[in-house]
Amino acid sequence: EVQLVESGGGLVEAGGSLRLSCAASGFTFDEYAIGWFRQAPGKEREGISCISRSDGTTYYDDSVKARFTISTDNAKNTVYLQMNSLKPEDTAVYYCNLHRHGSEYWGKGTPVTVSS
Repeated sequence: EVQLVESGGGLVEAGGSLRLSCAASGFTFDEYAIGWFRQAPGKEREGISCISRSDGTTYYDDSVKARFTISTDNAKNTVYLQMNSLKPEDTAVYYCNLHRHGSEYWGKGTPVTVSS
């Protein structure tokens, strides 16, 4: 069974940093893409960053480009999202998302609150 477990969320002041982690298990770590979505109160879930396991290609939404960095530790089967220069508008629940062989999986999310 595929499992994605996020951690690292919390309360931070504007301008601060957090590092989110997503521990993945239950599948063969071959060809896949893994990344992060977020959902702010009253808004739709949006994709903000992802990385391809096959070639390391990364994607960032314009709203987080130059502030967030996605990375993986293949030995730990974990993907990270380093979030710097956080803004109140980054407040949301952050979800780990995995695409593999035509299937999609989600973690349960970790909340991030950025105070002004």
